[in-house]
Amino acid sequence: MSFRACRGIRGFWRHFMFNTYDVIVVGAGHAGSEAAAAAANMGSKTLLVTMNLQNIAQMSCNPAMGGIAKGQIVREIDALGGYSGIVSDTSAIQFKMLNKSKGPAMWSPRVQSDRMRFAEEWRLMLEQTPNLDFFQDMVKGLLVKNNKIEGVVTALGIEIKAKAVVLTNGTFLNGLIHIGDKNFGGGRAGEKAATGITEQLIQLGFDAGRMKTGTPPRVDGRSLDYSKMIPQPGDDVPEKFSFSDITKPLTRQMDCHMAYTSPEVHDLLREGFDRSPMFNGRIKSTGPRYCPSIEDKINRFADKDRHQLFVEPEGWNTVEVYVNGFSTSLPEDVQFKALRSVEGFENVKFFRPGYAIEYDYFPPTQLKHTLETKLVEGLYFAGQINGTTGYEEAASQGLMAGINAALKVQERDEFILKRSEAYIGVLVDDLITKGTEEPYRMFTSRAEYRTLLRQDNADLRLTPKGFELGLASEKRLRRMEEKQAKAEAFVNFFKETSVTPDVINPILNDNESVEVNQAGKLFKIFARPNIDMSDMRKIASVEAYINTHDLDKEIIEQAEIQVKYSGYIDKEKNNADKLNRLENIKIPDNFDYSQIKSMSFEGREKLSKIRPKTISQASRVSGVSPSDISVLLVYMGR
Repeated sequence: MSFRACRGIRGFWRHFMFNTYDVIVVGAGHAGSEAAAAAANMGSKTLLVTMNLQNIAQMSCNPAMGGIAKGQIVREIDALGGYSGIVSDTSAIQFKMLNKSKGPAMWSPRVQSDRMRFAEEWRLMLEQTPNLDFFQDMVKGLLVKNNKIEGVVTALGIEIKAKAVVLTNGTFLNGLIHIGDKNFGGGRAGEKAATGITEQLIQLGFDAGRMKTGTPPRVDGRSLDYSKMIPQPGDDVPEKFSFSDITKPLTRQMDCHMAYTSPEVHDLLREGFDRSPMFNGRIKSTGPRYCPSIEDKINRFADKDRHQLFVEPEGWNTVEVYVNGFSTSLPEDVQFKALRSVEGFENVKFFRPGYAIEYDYFPPTQLKHTLETKLVEGLYFAGQINGTTGYEEAASQGLMAGINAALKVQERDEFILKRSEAYIGVLVDDLITKGTEEPYRMFTSRAEYRTLLRQDNADLRLTPKGFELGLASEKRLRRMEEKQAKAEAFVNFFKETSVTPDVINPILNDNESVEVNQAGKLFKIFARPNIDMSDMRKIASVEAYINTHDLDKEIIEQAEIQVKYSGYIDKEKNNADKLNRLENIKIPDNFDYSQIKSMSFEGREKLSKIRPKTISQASRVSGVSPSDISVLLVYMGR
C-alpha cells in the first residue's frame, strides 16, 4: 500500500476518533431510520451506524405497514414529519381501510408493500437528509463516563464520540435463531447477531430479559394455484397514508389471497411437535400473544379445524410470497410437508423456511417518557429493545427518541405526547408506567380516547407540534390549517342551515327514518345514524356548498365525522380535560415515597422504581391503587 493511501486511511479514522456527533443512532431498522431522520432534520449532526447498509429499513417479517391501531400510528408519524407514511405510499402495492363497517375511531389504513422498494425508498430518503452520516460496522460497546453517554465503540475498535446515543438494536442483541432442533446465532436470516452491548448494560445496572418472535416461510408464487384461494383485493378507491401532497393514491393494485389450513395440515404439523423448540424447552422466552405461531394456534385452539392464511405478494416484480398466519419454528421438512397439504399449495416451492428468534430486551420501566434511560444520561432506547413488536410501534419510538435526543443536545424542552393526544403517547406511557413481559402490540382498545385519536385527524392533532419541532414544513402546516378551516366551516353550515319537510322527508322515507313536520337544522337530521353524506348531498344547498367551496373527499369525510360523532367527541374531550388536570400536578424528581407510611408497601415500591413525573402517570403504574394516589395527593398538599 502506498504512503499516500496509508495517510488517507489514517485520516479517515481520525475523522471518527476526533469528531463528535450530536446524536449517534445504532441500528437502521424502522426505529433507527425514524430516529436518525428526526434528529438530523431538527439540525443535529447525526450518525447512523448499522451492520449492513444494504439492509436499511428491512421488512424482516410481513411486507405491510399499518393495520388495526398500527395505521393510526403511521398517520401520526407522518403528521409529525416522520418518513414512514411517505415511504409506505411510494412503495405500496395495495391499500385497504380496515374496519370501515365500524365507527371512524376503528378505521385503520393498511398497505401491502413492495419489500425491496420499501427499503430502497427509505435509504434514498435518508441519503437526501441533511446532517446525516452513515457508517457500516457493528457497535459492540458504549462510551460511558460518570453515568453519562460519551459515544460508541465499534467492532473495528473505532471510538466515535457523541452527546446522545439512541439504541435501536431490534432482534440483534444476542439473537438466536431456531428451526426445529437446529439453532444458530443471528439477528435475522443471513445476518449475524450483535454482542457486547447487553453485557455492558447489565454491568451498568440495567435489568435485561429475553423475548421471542417468529416468521413464516417465504415461497415461490409461481408454484401456487391461486384459483383454489379467495382473492383479497384492495379498496375500489384507494387512499394513502401521508397527509402531504408528495405522494398519490395507487392507480393499480395487486391482490392478496386467502387460504385455509385443515385437520390434515394440523396432524402433519403435530408430528413435529416433539422436535419443536417451543415445546421441547429450548425456547424459554415469551412470544407475541396476538401473533402466535401455527403450532401454538393448533395447540391452544385444538377445537378449531382450520386457520386462515393470508397469501401476500412481496412486490410488483418478484415471485416471492409471504405466507401470513404460518409463522413457525418447526423443522423445515415438517413445514414443507404440512404446507403442501394446504389447498392451493400442493406444489409449493420454498425460498426459505420459517424460524423463531430469541433476543435480549430491556424492560422499559427503566426509561423516562422521553425514552432516555434513567441510569445513563443521554442514552435512549427505541423499538424491540423496549419489548415491543411491529414495524409501526418501533418507528414511532424511534421518532420520539430521535426528537428527544436532538432536543437534549440543543438544550430545549423535552417532547412528550399525552395519552389524549396520540396513540404514540399511549404506547410510550404504557411501556414506561406498566412495563411489558411479552412483546407489546398496539390495539385500539389500549387507547381510552380513541374517538379523539382517529386516523383521519392525526394531522390536526400533531402537525402543529411537528412544525414547532422543525420536522413538519410550513407548507404542511398551511395545508392542515386549510383542511381544518374548511371542515369547521362545513360543519357550521349544517348547524346554521335549515331544511323544510318537503325537501327532507322523501330522503328520510328512503332511509326508513322518522319524518319531520316542521323546518329544522340540517345538523340535527345529519346526526341521525341512518343518514349519511350521500343522503345530504341530495339536498341542493349542500351540493352547492361543496361545489362552491371546492371541498375534497378528505374535508367532506372530516365534516361528516364531526357532525355524526359530536356527542362522543365532546364527552371524550371532557374526560381528557379532567385527566390533564392530574397531568399538570408534577411530582418532584427526588420525591421520597418511603416517607409516606400510610401508602401501601407495593405502591411505595412501584412508584420508587418507576419515578412517574405526574400524578396522572402515577395512577397508571401497575400495583398503585386509587387510595395510594389519594394519600399521595394529601401528602403533596392537594
